[in-house]
Amino acid sequence: MEQVFNVFEQAVNFANDLLWQEVLIGLLIIAGLYFSFTSKFVQFRWLRIMFSSLGEKRANMPDGSKGISSFQAFTISAAQRIGTANIAGVATAIVVGGPGAVFWMWIVALLGAGTAFFEATLAQVYKVRDKESGFRGGPAYYMAKGLNQKGIAYVFAVLMTITFGIVFVMLQSNTIANAYDEAFGVNPTISGVIVAIVVGLVIFGGAKSIANVATAIVPVMAGLYLILVAVILVMNYDMIIPMLQTIVVNAFGIEEVFGGAIGAAIINGFQRGLLSNEAGMGSAPNAAASAAVRHPVQQGLIQSLGVYFDTIIVCTATAIVILMYSDLSFGADAPQGIQVTQAAMDQQFFGFGGTIIAVFILLFAFSTILGNYFYAQSNLSFIVDNKTTTFVFRAVVVVMTAVGAVLGVQLVWTLADLFMALIAIINLMMVVALSPLVFELMRDYKEQKDRGESPIFFAKNISYKLPDDNEWGDEDYRKDDPEDYNK
Repeated sequence: MEQVFNVFEQAVNFANDLLWQEVLIGLLIIAGLYFSFTSKFVQFRWLRIMFSSLGEKRANMPDGSKGISSFQAFTISAAQRIGTANIAGVATAIVVGGPGAVFWMWIVALLGAGTAFFEATLAQVYKVRDKESGFRGGPAYYMAKGLNQKGIAYVFAVLMTITFGIVFVMLQSNTIANAYDEAFGVNPTISGVIVAIVVGLVIFGGAKSIANVATAIVPVMAGLYLILVAVILVMNYDMIIPMLQTIVVNAFGIEEVFGGAIGAAIINGFQRGLLSNEAGMGSAPNAAASAAVRHPVQQGLIQSLGVYFDTIIVCTATAIVILMYSDLSFGADAPQGIQVTQAAMDQQFFGFGGTIIAVFILLFAFSTILGNYFYAQSNLSFIVDNKTTTFVFRAVVVVMTAVGAVLGVQLVWTLADLFMALIAIINLMMVVALSPLVFELMRDYKEQKDRGESPIFFAKNISYKLPDDNEWGDEDYRKDDPEDYNK
């Protein structure tokens, strides 16, 4: 059995290295540059509008009920983004790739913000009504409805369901278990069972239950974490500039911390950057599609902002704390993951850092599990949509939450990288193919903005032919007052 397991692990490592080194890194750069230049760097030009979009009122559903708001959709995607990648993933990137990996995480975010704008906008265009009086959508939907690529859409939906419903769920519970084992000596099996029970209580409540929990948890946990890091920076203000210099010089191999540092920095920076902000992976569009908004571009802007928040702010904050750790060591054989971040915090907070990080990782990873389930469920519904399947799948997610807690750390991360590469490659090619539609939507949005209006989209406003069952017809149900439906 051990031999079979070793062969499996070697096969996963081989496929992972092949996809990342030969395909995905180049594709991420090319696609990011294409989206940035063709949109005239929308991720920078419309930064101010991104912030104002957070406060947009949610539109009413046709039945008069309130849908998921822009802010709630932002928190669902933030709940998914802000997780182990921000705390444990950054540590692994620095240990294996050197300090320069952080620089390449920034590059992924700056280019990825443009990519996120395109994929989230498309998700809104091709969203469909679900059975919970809301919307669902994502890459599988715009592949099938926008490009008529139903075969590819089903393959993508299957991969997304497995990736987020099983692999990424195990990754999060594994990190929680390791953190609590390190801080309190809690048996990983016990941690896994407890987290699984709480996850089950939330996800059996449906999409709106997840949105409500994410809205409550994410702003608080992110704010407290950033305050904690800010305190550390104030205490060590004289080290900030030297650390930033270390990140930059190591990114280009000017000061290598170990052999082959440039390649290791780029690969690990891109891997952990993508796992963290998910721009181009096709995951955040599932949250973007759930929002009841007046114009698809609005969610494109929201998700673009989410990339900045995740990587430029949260990941960088974690990286600075880790680089302050005096006993930090580098290389594949050095300690990795959550234990490194806990040790770095211990050094700053007189031995209590491990406990502090254990609390944060519980909140971060738990909210990410909820986001993982939300994305997986949206794609499962694309494949087969009935109550029995949904119930069984929710049960599987709960079980895999418990199982992931007791697996080996390295295998879980490698599996996550492999599945992430597969879905990102498929999604990026499809988004490029549909990019002309996004250009038209941007034009429509800007024309209304220039007239001083609050943009509202109708399918008739563009020349691009949308499916007859699209959610953007001539009837404006996106009004503030339910009484307007009777007028």
